[in-house]
Amino acid sequence: MRILIATDLWLPLRYGVEQMLHRLVVELRAQGDVIEVLGPDRFETAPSALTPDLRLASNAKATIAPMIHEFAPEAIHIATEGTLGLAARGWCLKTRQPFTSSYLTKLPEFAEMGSGQSPDLIYAKLRQFHLPATRLLVPTASVAEELRARGFTHLHVWTLGVDTDLFHPRQRAPLELPRPVHLYVGRISAEKNLTAFLDLALPGSKVVVGDGPLLGAFRQRYPGVAFHGRLEGKSLAQIYASADVFVFPGRADTFGLVMLEALASGLPVAAYPVPGPRDIIGDSGAGALDKDLARAVATALTIPRERARAHALTFSWARSAEQFRSLLVPRR
Repeated sequence: MRILIATDLWLPLRYGVEQMLHRLVVELRAQGDVIEVLGPDRFETAPSALTPDLRLASNAKATIAPMIHEFAPEAIHIATEGTLGLAARGWCLKTRQPFTSSYLTKLPEFAEMGSGQSPDLIYAKLRQFHLPATRLLVPTASVAEELRARGFTHLHVWTLGVDTDLFHPRQRAPLELPRPVHLYVGRISAEKNLTAFLDLALPGSKVVVGDGPLLGAFRQRYPGVAFHGRLEGKSLAQIYASADVFVFPGRADTFGLVMLEALASGLPVAAYPVPGPRDIIGDSGAGALDKDLARAVATALTIPRERARAHALTFSWARSAEQFRSLLVPRR
């Protein structure tokens, strides 16, 4: 199938959404689909008001039409709600072509934390954005329930996957740190609620992997924490497999791909019982969910690594890509 994906998050960014979409595209192509990604790298850009290091397409509305015509897609998916998403949505409405869309980031909660904007107002705008889509794809049943309660319709769960070959217990290596090693991987920004982890009094060591606007400030504020900055590929897989527990303090994530990467590496997860962790961990026994994050960490440290790995094997990118394709709507 010839599939066009419009996304405001794409290379060279390393947000969770961009990484997930990139892995989806790789798998779809491996299965024989022809994929065209319209990302900000194809357009003139300007800085986003919400996130300083994110640049949004500034001329997409005026230039997107010939790109779509040239590719001649059989199906169109709008992955994000930024300027590129709006431009692709506008083209589909103008030409009366069906499209699917996805809700992969809790923009209302992020905007509230970052600028104090009203979540209800942003949810209203998002409802309007997604209303014309034939299907709205969401990563978990919990997110579907939340959106349904806010008036969203035509919701379909699209389960994401993890690279279980790269993220594997065999990557485990010695770490010159006191045990147990508590690991966080992700963006270093306010919406990730990282202080809930860093402020805990835990035995052993804390390791943080990732980049973001608060990295410099946190390095000064928490001198006892090992901040590694951004890691990728084998280096990232190795630190996952070498830690003892993965701590996920987020409360506003739609999924949390890093939890799957940790589980695939044989690393039990400690998190709050909120959407994302609740959907991934559930009653699998591969992690511990508790309103008291320190208690969740203590419980997770008792979980066998084999149980974490076994649960991750139930999430595959091959299955995710097949499900994604099945939810697309062919053009007229």
